[in-house]
Amino acid sequence: MTGSETSRARRFSTLAPEREPRLAFPPHGSALIGPVDAPGLHVMTYNIRRRVPHLMPNSPDLWAHRKPLMKRLLAAEQPALIGVQEALFRQVHFLRGALGDRYHSIGYGREKNTGGEGCPIFYDSRRLQVVEWRQTALSDTPTVPGSSSWGNRTPRIAVEAVFLDLATSVQFQAINTHLDHRSRKSRLRSADALRNMVEASPHPTIMTGDFNTDADTNPYNQLIGQGLLCDTWNTTEERLTRGWGTYPNYGPPRLDRKRIDWVLVTPTVATLTAGINVTRYQGGWPSDHVPVQAVIRFGGDK
Repeated sequence: MTGSETSRARRFSTLAPEREPRLAFPPHGSALIGPVDAPGLHVMTYNIRRRVPHLMPNSPDLWAHRKPLMKRLLAAEQPALIGVQEALFRQVHFLRGALGDRYHSIGYGREKNTGGEGCPIFYDSRRLQVVEWRQTALSDTPTVPGSSSWGNRTPRIAVEAVFLDLATSVQFQAINTHLDHRSRKSRLRSADALRNMVEASPHPTIMTGDFNTDADTNPYNQLIGQGLLCDTWNTTEERLTRGWGTYPNYGPPRLDRKRIDWVLVTPTVATLTAGINVTRYQGGWPSDHVPVQAVIRFGGDK
């Protein structure tokens, strides 16, 4: 992960007062939040860590070891909307099966041939309906799959959708992304492109992603600045956990690590609860990142 920073085809902030969290760690194997009734909407952002071949059999990164742990986590939490990062095609297929038939997904790989890692959005079709969506390259040529322009060697993307909340009749924009892990310029230019997406939408917005930079850096401030978006971790009515770093890399959760995975919303979207889920199953981690979760409620027009 990175050091500190200073301040596309349609198939289409204010800090909350400090308070003691309800839980330091969720009880073993239990849900941090679990299924949520309307009007609340359970949102998760989760870098699931791409499958890497040729690992040692005892590596905690081995996908064969992580799959059952991830299935247990998702079965327990059942978010209505999940922004996923680093998902390869077979992993997307696995997640669909793990989540169940009612979950659908949008998005495809970031490479020129639409293969490779993707940032799919999974959603509970009993609660949410896709109105339109597109996948965009974060580059000077956003409609060209696999393009990159801003110093990142790896193509970076955003999946943007308009959903209808069937329970509340609210239409909202969802954006899911994964910013570059090396280039500061790319992260900042990508944040500017994401900001433009939010500003162009008439709907309230939920943005999920692995931003590969800590809160209170320039890309973060580009999104949060001037009240465009709010960080659900900061504006929630209740924090369910402590402020863990979101990239423990299979180690113990630590408070002195960076919070690089965020759930951001426009100001009219209320955040009821938020948490950083450090639940382990059978002593193992489903991913090198931990999921960040929030329960939000739509409050009116953007």
